[in-house]
Amino acid sequence: MIAPQLTDALNGWLAQCAALNDAADHTLTAYRADVQGFLAFMQNHNGGAVGLGPIARITTGDMRAWMAHERARGVGARSLARSLSAVKTFYRWLSEREGFEPTAVLTIRSPKFTKKLPRPLEETAARAMIDRVECQALEPWVAARDTAVVTVLYGLGLRISEALSLTAAQSPLPDVLRITGKGGKMRIVPVLPAARDAVAAYVRLCPHDLADGGPLFRGVRGGALNPRAIQKVMELSRLQLGLPATATPHAMRHSFATHLLTAGGDLRCIQELLGHASLSTTQAYTSVDAARLMEVYDAAHPRA
Repeated sequence: MIAPQLTDALNGWLAQCAALNDAADHTLTAYRADVQGFLAFMQNHNGGAVGLGPIARITTGDMRAWMAHERARGVGARSLARSLSAVKTFYRWLSEREGFEPTAVLTIRSPKFTKKLPRPLEETAARAMIDRVECQALEPWVAARDTAVVTVLYGLGLRISEALSLTAAQSPLPDVLRITGKGGKMRIVPVLPAARDAVAAYVRLCPHDLADGGPLFRGVRGGALNPRAIQKVMELSRLQLGLPATATPHAMRHSFATHLLTAGGDLRCIQELLGHASLSTTQAYTSVDAARLMEVYDAAHPRA
């Protein structure tokens, strides 16, 4: 447990993150866990000293001790970098509020790690996935629903949560959709005819009343469709198609972005379509494209 004074400070910072930065609930939960763990360690590291005073006097050595402790208990470099980022943001806020020098914390370098590149499907594999998911269901309307969801993921580049947040009032799908993504960020996404047609085919067969303004995609009992249902149907389909374990619902979004880039799409436009806050996030797809180009080069280049 951390001191009440520190708990109050943490709650104040999280409230600001929610109000000013529009942070998502799961982001706030991760922030709380990261910073609570850090504060608890520092409290014990300082012999149980409580309050803001010891926290304001943290040294570079204290920070290194915390990072070494995290690595010793099995925290990976990527997770530790995320925790450190949360700690720095909190510490910067706290130092401004309490008037102390935060340099010892803010200058600590993040651990190095290799960024994982997105794992898109080949165009033929993405199309095969869309065709295959309908084969997993016994009821025609469920098959049409699964096909519609996966088509929307690939055709519009949506996250699974965004696709399942579509409402019945948005059917038939218009030419463009307003999608609210991470952090409440709004973006405009064009709707391809294939996606519109797939959704329309599902709506025609759906046995549940979609006129009540509820979710567009329904589970078997009529409630909101659980994302696990789509994950499972894609798992079965990828096994049948011989695709890797990375062929997930999110891979359809990656495939959307990568295939657009390969076709000559503008990186800034792709950033807007995906709803990325930073262009650096979208630039990961340029690395994917370059990596695939080198694979083709290595396979096709005539060797002496």
